[in-house]
Amino acid sequence: MLVTTAVTVIVPTFNERENVAELVARTTSALAAFDAEILFVDDSSDDTAAEVERVAADAEIPVRVIHRADNTGGLGGAVVVGLRAAASDLCIVMDGDLQHPPELLAGLLARHAQGDADVVAASRYVGGGDTSGLGTAVRFGVSRAATWLTRAMFPIRLARSTDPMTGFFLVDRSRLDLDALKPQGFKILLEILARTDLRIAEVPMEFAERRHGTSKASFRQGATFVAHLTRLRFGKMSLFALIGVIGAAANLGIMWALTALGVPYIWAAIIGAEVTIIGNFILQEKFVFADMRTDARGLGRRFAASFTFNNVEAALRIPVMALMVETWHISSVLATGLSLIVAFFARFLFHSLVVYAPARRDRKGAPEAEPKPDTATLRVIRAIDAEAMKPGEL
Repeated sequence: MLVTTAVTVIVPTFNERENVAELVARTTSALAAFDAEILFVDDSSDDTAAEVERVAADAEIPVRVIHRADNTGGLGGAVVVGLRAAASDLCIVMDGDLQHPPELLAGLLARHAQGDADVVAASRYVGGGDTSGLGTAVRFGVSRAATWLTRAMFPIRLARSTDPMTGFFLVDRSRLDLDALKPQGFKILLEILARTDLRIAEVPMEFAERRHGTSKASFRQGATFVAHLTRLRFGKMSLFALIGVIGAAANLGIMWALTALGVPYIWAAIIGAEVTIIGNFILQEKFVFADMRTDARGLGRRFAASFTFNNVEAALRIPVMALMVETWHISSVLATGLSLIVAFFARFLFHSLVVYAPARRDRKGAPEAEPKPDTATLRVIRAIDAEAMKPGEL
């Protein structure tokens, strides 16, 4: 007896009436070899739900619609509603604006059939993917920056995800605890990956241009995303910031003490900065990135990369601050504050994605051998390193 894979395609919609008929037709064609259904979860203020019911009457596969009067949790909340109501454990989430090509549905299922992944995401950034559907360079830049920040905040959970912001993905519902998901906004895959240990694989996606309707992305959605991201990953980034504050206070204290002893302020500033950079590295090793050190490069290389980056950043930040004062005609205090905010994110991104990135492996699959430094400074750091805590991720 021929057994076909059962799958539910979950489509959250918001005022996308014009896309319904084409989406159903293309999805039906793409899943002709599967036992498929399409489930729309509709938050529209127009007659999208009525259009789904009209199309469903003549559709070749089951098409259902759930209309929500209260769109709790935004698009992510709609997806969770769809996951609960799906007829199949194997679910594929896709947008209703046709930017996610239905022709890729079979590819997602084929990749899942290999058996080594619980989630299969359609990525715009993996080899063969395409981002032209984002439109403007500004939208592309915002998308990439958000992706980098997200991966930096979850470097372990998202190590195998190039596009955690994608809204087109397959997930095995049986592997999820739906009660544990608390989505806010439109980045539901991030929520799933951040709160679970699911294995992820990716297939390339050509992100199409929008046919009808308007983008769900907005300043308000962006603010919601940042707040939700902070809530998911509050620990690591906040500790990094706290250490930065402690380092800044220590820097000022060292400068004050040295200048009080007659040391020229330039030399006092240099000494204070170097001592702070080393101290920050020791604290970051112990409290922030302890859970990533095992798979990262050796201690000596981590220290060299961190020390070099922080010195380069410090050397560049002061001229940039001066340029802002002279060009924008703002106060030096405001310029310093802005430059420090940018520097904080730059340092966090670099340390999370570069300094503590998993070490490359040799041909036999073993990690590169860790160097054995014997300088006094590194021996002190290694001694502290041995007592490190391991906070872990969500």
